[in-house]
Amino acid sequence: METIYLNKENLAAYQEIASANVMALGCFDGLHHGHVKVIQTAWQEAKKRQVSLSVMSFFPHPKTVIGGKACFHYLMPQSEKEKRLCELGVDTFYLVEFDREFSGLSPQAFVKEYLVNLGVFHAVAGYDFSYGSRGAGNMDTLKQDSGDRIEVTTVDKVEHKGEKISSTRIRQLLLDGNVQELPYLIGHSYESKCKGTGTFLTPYSHYTLPAPGRYDVTLKNESTSFQTEVMVIEKGVTLTSLDQIPSWLEGTLTIVWHRRMKAEKVQTGKKDHTFCIIDGKVMEKSLQKLNLSQTWLDDQLKQSGVSLSDVFYAKIQTDGSLHIDQKNNINLLL
Repeated sequence: METIYLNKENLAAYQEIASANVMALGCFDGLHHGHVKVIQTAWQEAKKRQVSLSVMSFFPHPKTVIGGKACFHYLMPQSEKEKRLCELGVDTFYLVEFDREFSGLSPQAFVKEYLVNLGVFHAVAGYDFSYGSRGAGNMDTLKQDSGDRIEVTTVDKVEHKGEKISSTRIRQLLLDGNVQELPYLIGHSYESKCKGTGTFLTPYSHYTLPAPGRYDVTLKNESTSFQTEVMVIEKGVTLTSLDQIPSWLEGTLTIVWHRRMKAEKVQTGKKDHTFCIIDGKVMEKSLQKLNLSQTWLDDQLKQSGVSLSDVFYAKIQTDGSLHIDQKNNINLLL
Protein backbone atom coordinates (compact mmCIF):
# COMPACT_ATOMS: atom_id res chain seq x y z
CA MET A 1 0.00 0.00 0.00
CA GLU A 2 1.20 3.49 -0.87
CA THR A 3 0.57 6.30 1.60
CA ILE A 4 0.32 9.80 0.13
CA TYR A 5 0.31 12.84 2.38
CA LEU A 6 -1.78 15.23 0.36
CA ASN A 7 -1.86 19.02 0.63
CA LYS A 8 -2.46 22.01 -1.62
CA GLU A 9 1.23 22.17 -2.59
CA ASN A 10 1.51 18.63 -4.02
CA LEU A 11 -2.10 18.05 -5.08
CA ALA A 12 -1.54 18.93 -8.75
CA ALA A 13 1.38 16.51 -9.04
CA TYR A 14 -0.69 13.58 -7.79
CA GLN A 15 -3.63 14.57 -9.98
CA GLU A 16 -1.41 14.18 -13.04
CA ILE A 17 -0.46 10.58 -12.24
CA ALA A 18 -3.77 9.39 -10.76
CA SER A 19 -5.51 6.41 -12.35
CA ALA A 20 -9.10 5.22 -12.16
CA ASN A 21 -10.05 4.05 -8.68
CA VAL A 22 -12.83 3.41 -6.22
CA MET A 23 -12.43 5.50 -3.08
CA ALA A 24 -13.66 5.06 0.50
CA LEU A 25 -14.06 8.34 2.37
CA GLY A 26 -13.98 9.06 6.11
CA CYS A 27 -11.80 9.85 9.12
CA PHE A 28 -11.57 6.15 10.09
CA ASP A 29 -10.23 6.83 13.59
CA GLY A 30 -10.16 3.50 15.42
CA LEU A 31 -11.28 1.50 12.37
CA HIS A 32 -14.39 0.08 14.01
CA HIS A 33 -16.96 -2.26 12.44
CA GLY A 34 -18.71 0.63 10.66
CA HIS A 35 -15.46 1.76 9.05
CA VAL A 36 -14.57 -1.77 8.01
CA LYS A 37 -17.95 -2.17 6.32
CA VAL A 38 -17.34 1.01 4.30
CA ILE A 39 -13.89 -0.17 3.19
CA GLN A 40 -15.04 -3.70 2.41
CA THR A 41 -17.91 -2.30 0.32
CA ALA A 42 -15.44 -0.13 -1.60
CA TRP A 43 -13.12 -3.14 -2.04
CA GLN A 44 -15.97 -5.13 -3.60
CA GLU A 45 -16.77 -2.27 -6.00
CA ALA A 46 -13.10 -1.95 -6.99
CA LYS A 47 -12.77 -5.69 -7.59
CA LYS A 48 -15.95 -5.70 -9.66
CA ARG A 49 -14.54 -2.95 -11.89
CA GLN A 50 -10.95 -4.26 -11.80
CA VAL A 51 -9.49 -0.97 -10.59
CA SER A 52 -7.47 -0.01 -7.54
CA LEU A 53 -8.93 0.75 -4.12
CA SER A 54 -8.07 4.03 -2.42
CA VAL A 55 -8.99 5.48 0.95
CA MET A 56 -9.06 9.17 1.80
CA SER A 57 -8.80 10.37 5.38
CA PHE A 58 -7.99 13.69 7.03
CA PHE A 59 -5.46 14.89 9.61
CA PRO A 60 -5.60 16.54 12.02
CA HIS A 61 -9.15 15.53 12.88
CA PRO A 62 -11.64 18.10 11.52
CA LYS A 63 -12.97 18.74 15.03
CA THR A 64 -9.59 20.18 16.06
CA VAL A 65 -9.79 22.75 13.25
CA ILE A 66 -13.50 23.47 12.99
CA GLY A 67 -14.44 22.86 16.61
CA GLY A 68 -11.23 24.27 18.06
CA LYS A 69 -10.54 21.21 20.23
CA ALA A 70 -6.89 21.61 21.21
CA CYS A 71 -6.89 18.26 23.02
CA PHE A 72 -8.50 15.55 20.90
CA HIS A 73 -8.74 11.93 22.00
CA TYR A 74 -7.42 9.96 19.02
CA LEU A 75 -7.99 6.21 19.07
CA MET A 76 -4.92 5.28 17.03
CA PRO A 77 -1.93 6.99 15.39
CA GLN A 78 -1.64 7.17 11.62
CA SER A 79 0.99 4.42 11.56
CA GLU A 80 -1.49 1.95 13.09
CA LYS A 81 -4.21 3.08 10.73
CA GLU A 82 -1.92 2.50 7.74
CA LYS A 83 -1.15 -1.03 8.93
CA ARG A 84 -4.84 -1.91 9.28
CA LEU A 85 -5.77 -0.37 5.92
CA CYS A 86 -3.08 -2.42 4.22
CA GLU A 87 -4.52 -5.57 5.83
CA LEU A 88 -7.94 -4.61 4.42
CA GLY A 89 -6.59 -4.60 0.87
CA VAL A 90 -6.23 -0.86 0.28
CA ASP A 91 -3.88 0.11 -2.57
CA THR A 92 -3.52 3.85 -1.95
CA PHE A 93 -4.08 5.79 1.27
CA TYR A 94 -4.53 9.54 0.83
CA LEU A 95 -4.05 11.45 4.07
CA VAL A 96 -5.23 15.01 3.45
CA GLU A 97 -3.91 17.92 5.50
CA PHE A 98 -7.02 19.39 7.12
CA ASP A 99 -6.50 23.10 7.77
CA ARG A 100 -8.62 26.26 7.69
CA GLU A 101 -8.14 26.73 3.97
CA PHE A 102 -9.14 23.15 3.20
CA SER A 103 -12.18 23.39 5.49
CA GLY A 104 -13.34 26.44 3.54
CA LEU A 105 -13.52 24.66 0.17
CA SER A 106 -16.96 24.58 -1.39
CA PRO A 107 -18.48 21.11 -1.76
CA GLN A 108 -18.09 21.35 -5.54
CA ALA A 109 -14.42 22.37 -5.28
CA PHE A 110 -13.63 19.49 -2.93
CA VAL A 111 -15.26 16.93 -5.21
CA LYS A 112 -13.54 18.29 -8.32
CA GLU A 113 -10.02 18.70 -6.90
CA TYR A 114 -9.83 15.79 -4.45
CA LEU A 115 -12.05 13.19 -6.10
CA VAL A 116 -12.67 13.69 -9.82
CA ASN A 117 -9.14 14.94 -10.56
CA LEU A 118 -7.65 12.07 -8.54
CA GLY A 119 -9.33 9.51 -10.79
CA VAL A 120 -12.26 8.60 -8.53
CA PHE A 121 -15.27 7.35 -10.46
CA HIS A 122 -16.99 5.56 -7.60
CA ALA A 123 -17.09 6.86 -4.00
CA VAL A 124 -18.16 4.91 -0.92
CA ALA A 125 -18.82 6.40 2.52
CA GLY A 126 -21.08 6.15 5.52
CA TYR A 127 -24.54 7.68 5.49
CA ASP A 128 -23.39 10.59 7.70
CA PHE A 129 -20.27 11.58 5.73
CA SER A 130 -20.15 15.27 4.86
CA TYR A 131 -17.67 17.46 3.00
CA GLY A 132 -17.01 21.02 1.96
CA SER A 133 -17.41 24.25 3.90
CA ARG A 134 -19.67 23.79 6.95
CA GLY A 135 -20.28 20.20 5.83
CA ALA A 136 -22.70 21.42 3.18
CA GLY A 137 -22.05 18.42 0.94
CA ASN A 138 -23.22 14.90 1.76
CA MET A 139 -23.81 11.53 0.17
CA ASP A 140 -27.04 12.77 -1.40
CA THR A 141 -25.27 15.61 -3.22
CA LEU A 142 -21.94 14.00 -4.14
CA LYS A 143 -23.01 12.65 -7.52
CA GLN A 144 -24.50 16.00 -8.52
CA ASP A 145 -21.44 17.92 -7.26
CA SER A 146 -19.28 15.72 -9.51
CA GLY A 147 -21.32 16.53 -12.59
CA ASP A 148 -22.50 12.92 -12.66
CA ARG A 149 -18.93 11.69 -13.14
CA ILE A 150 -18.86 9.79 -9.84
CA GLU A 151 -21.15 6.95 -8.82
CA VAL A 152 -21.99 6.79 -5.13
CA THR A 153 -22.58 3.98 -2.65
CA THR A 154 -23.87 4.95 0.80
CA VAL A 155 -23.27 2.50 3.65
CA ASP A 156 -25.93 2.37 6.36
CA LYS A 157 -24.98 2.66 10.02
CA VAL A 158 -23.74 -0.40 11.87
CA GLU A 159 -25.24 -0.87 15.33
CA HIS A 160 -24.53 -2.73 18.54
CA LYS A 161 -27.29 -3.05 21.12
CA GLY A 162 -29.44 -0.67 19.09
CA GLU A 163 -26.86 2.12 19.12
CA LYS A 164 -24.67 3.30 16.25
CA ILE A 165 -21.05 2.16 16.36
CA SER A 166 -18.96 5.31 16.11
CA SER A 167 -15.55 6.64 17.08
CA THR A 168 -17.29 9.04 19.47
CA ARG A 169 -18.98 6.13 21.25
CA ILE A 170 -15.67 4.27 21.52
CA ARG A 171 -13.92 7.32 22.98
CA GLN A 172 -16.63 7.70 25.59
CA LEU A 173 -16.44 4.03 26.59
CA LEU A 174 -12.69 4.44 27.08
CA LEU A 175 -13.11 7.62 29.10
CA ASP A 176 -15.68 5.78 31.23
CA GLY A 177 -13.32 2.81 31.71
CA ASN A 178 -15.60 0.31 29.92
CA VAL A 179 -12.84 -1.36 27.91
CA GLN A 180 -14.56 -4.76 28.04
CA GLU A 181 -17.27 -3.41 25.68
CA LEU A 182 -14.85 -2.42 22.92
CA PRO A 183 -14.39 -5.84 21.22
CA TYR A 184 -18.06 -5.65 20.20
CA LEU A 185 -17.36 -2.39 18.37
CA ILE A 186 -13.87 -2.84 16.94
CA GLY A 187 -13.61 -6.63 16.71
CA HIS A 188 -10.80 -7.01 19.26
CA SER A 189 -9.63 -5.62 22.58
CA TYR A 190 -8.47 -2.02 22.44
CA GLU A 191 -4.70 -1.67 22.14
CA SER A 192 -2.30 1.18 22.80
CA LYS A 193 1.47 1.44 22.74
CA CYS A 194 3.87 2.54 25.43
CA LYS A 195 7.45 2.37 26.60
CA GLY A 196 7.93 0.01 29.53
CA THR A 197 10.75 0.32 32.04
CA GLY A 198 10.87 -1.09 35.56
CA THR A 199 7.36 -0.66 36.96
CA PHE A 200 6.41 2.30 34.78
CA LEU A 201 4.70 2.53 31.42
CA THR A 202 4.97 5.74 29.41
CA PRO A 203 2.07 5.97 26.93
CA TYR A 204 2.69 7.02 23.33
CA SER A 205 0.69 9.85 21.77
CA HIS A 206 -2.47 9.56 19.66
CA TYR A 207 -4.07 6.89 21.83
CA THR A 208 -6.88 7.38 24.33
CA LEU A 209 -6.19 5.94 27.77
CA PRO A 210 -9.09 4.51 29.78
CA ALA A 211 -10.44 6.24 32.87
CA PRO A 212 -8.28 6.13 36.03
CA GLY A 213 -8.46 2.73 37.69
CA ARG A 214 -6.98 -0.75 37.72
CA TYR A 215 -7.15 -2.91 34.59
CA ASP A 216 -6.49 -6.50 33.56
CA VAL A 217 -4.16 -6.27 30.55
CA THR A 218 -1.64 -8.09 28.43
CA LEU A 219 1.71 -6.44 27.75
CA LYS A 220 3.35 -7.71 24.58
CA ASN A 221 6.05 -7.07 22.05
CA GLU A 222 6.65 -8.75 18.71
CA SER A 223 7.81 -12.03 20.23
CA THR A 224 6.26 -12.52 23.68
CA SER A 225 3.59 -11.36 26.13
CA PHE A 226 3.02 -10.85 29.86
CA GLN A 227 -0.33 -10.97 31.69
CA THR A 228 -0.59 -8.37 34.46
CA GLU A 229 -2.57 -5.45 35.84
CA VAL A 230 -1.94 -1.75 35.32
CA MET A 231 -3.10 1.30 37.16
CA VAL A 232 -4.13 4.32 35.11
CA ILE A 233 -3.36 7.54 36.91
CA GLU A 234 -3.96 11.06 35.71
CA LYS A 235 -0.72 11.56 33.81
CA GLY A 236 0.02 8.08 32.54
CA VAL A 237 -0.06 4.38 33.20
CA THR A 238 1.66 2.68 36.14
CA LEU A 239 1.98 -1.04 36.77
CA THR A 240 0.24 -2.23 39.93
CA SER A 241 1.70 -5.72 39.66
CA LEU A 242 4.02 -6.96 42.40
CA ASP A 243 6.44 -7.90 39.64
CA GLN A 244 8.39 -5.47 37.55
CA ILE A 245 8.20 -5.67 33.78
CA PRO A 246 10.51 -8.57 32.89
CA SER A 247 13.80 -7.31 31.47
CA TRP A 248 13.19 -9.26 28.28
CA LEU A 249 9.97 -7.32 27.75
CA GLU A 250 11.20 -3.77 28.35
CA GLY A 251 11.04 -1.25 25.50
CA THR A 252 8.18 -0.51 23.13
CA LEU A 253 5.14 -2.51 24.24
CA THR A 254 1.54 -2.97 23.23
CA ILE A 255 -1.05 -2.82 26.02
CA VAL A 256 -4.07 -5.02 25.33
CA TRP A 257 -6.89 -3.71 27.53
CA HIS A 258 -9.17 -6.56 28.66
CA ARG A 259 -11.32 -5.28 31.52
CA ARG A 260 -11.47 -2.86 34.40
CA MET A 261 -11.14 -4.46 37.81
CA LYS A 262 -14.03 -3.90 40.19
CA ALA A 263 -13.52 -1.02 42.59
CA GLU A 264 -15.10 -0.72 45.98
CA LYS A 265 -15.78 2.72 47.42
CA VAL A 266 -16.29 3.38 51.12
CA GLN A 267 -19.45 5.40 51.72
CA THR A 268 -19.31 7.81 54.65
CA GLY A 269 -21.25 10.81 55.82
CA LYS A 270 -18.30 13.12 55.21
CA LYS A 271 -15.82 13.46 52.40
CA ASP A 272 -12.83 11.16 52.81
CA HIS A 273 -9.32 11.92 51.63
CA THR A 274 -7.63 9.44 49.31
CA PHE A 275 -4.07 9.49 48.10
CA CYS A 276 -2.10 7.13 45.90
CA ILE A 277 1.32 5.77 46.83
CA ILE A 278 3.48 4.49 43.99
CA ASP A 279 6.97 3.10 44.66
CA GLY A 280 7.05 4.70 48.09
CA LYS A 281 6.02 8.16 46.92
CA VAL A 282 2.74 9.86 47.74
CA MET A 283 0.88 10.78 44.54
CA GLU A 284 -2.18 12.90 43.64
CA LYS A 285 -2.38 14.71 47.01
CA SER A 286 0.59 15.51 49.18
CA LEU A 287 0.57 15.04 52.94
CA GLN A 288 1.11 18.76 53.30
CA LYS A 289 -2.13 19.52 51.48
CA LEU A 290 -3.89 17.17 53.88
CA ASN A 291 -2.21 18.85 56.87
CA LEU A 292 -0.57 15.55 57.83
CA SER A 293 3.00 14.75 58.76
CA GLN A 294 5.25 12.00 57.47
CA THR A 295 5.63 10.89 61.10
CA TRP A 296 1.87 10.42 61.39
CA LEU A 297 1.84 8.34 58.20
CA ASP A 298 4.80 6.25 59.37
CA ASP A 299 3.03 5.54 62.68
CA GLN A 300 -0.15 4.50 60.88
CA LEU A 301 1.79 2.16 58.62
CA LYS A 302 3.73 0.70 61.55
CA GLN A 303 0.47 -0.12 63.34
CA SER A 304 -0.66 -1.95 60.22
CA GLY A 305 2.61 -3.85 59.94
CA VAL A 306 3.43 -2.64 56.42
CA SER A 307 5.95 -0.28 54.84
CA LEU A 308 5.32 2.56 52.43
CA SER A 309 6.70 0.50 49.55
CA ASP A 310 3.94 -2.09 50.12
CA VAL A 311 1.11 0.41 49.67
CA PHE A 312 -0.78 1.59 46.60
CA TYR A 313 -3.73 3.51 48.05
CA ALA A 314 -4.38 4.90 51.50
CA LYS A 315 -7.65 6.45 52.60
CA ILE A 316 -8.05 8.74 55.58
CA GLN A 317 -11.54 7.99 56.81
CA THR A 318 -13.83 10.34 58.69
CA ASP A 319 -12.96 8.77 62.04
CA GLY A 320 -9.29 9.66 61.48
CA SER A 321 -8.12 6.12 60.81
CA LEU A 322 -6.07 5.11 57.79
CA HIS A 323 -7.43 2.47 55.43
CA ILE A 324 -4.49 0.89 53.58
CA ASP A 325 -4.59 -1.04 50.33
CA GLN A 326 -1.63 -3.38 50.04
CA LYS A 327 -0.21 -4.70 46.80
CA ASN A 328 -1.18 -8.25 47.63
CA ASN A 329 -4.76 -7.31 48.48
CA ILE A 330 -5.64 -4.27 46.40
CA ASN A 331 -9.04 -2.74 47.07
CA LEU A 332 -9.22 0.46 45.04
CA LEU A 333 -11.01 3.46 46.45
CA LEU A 334 -11.67 5.77 43.51
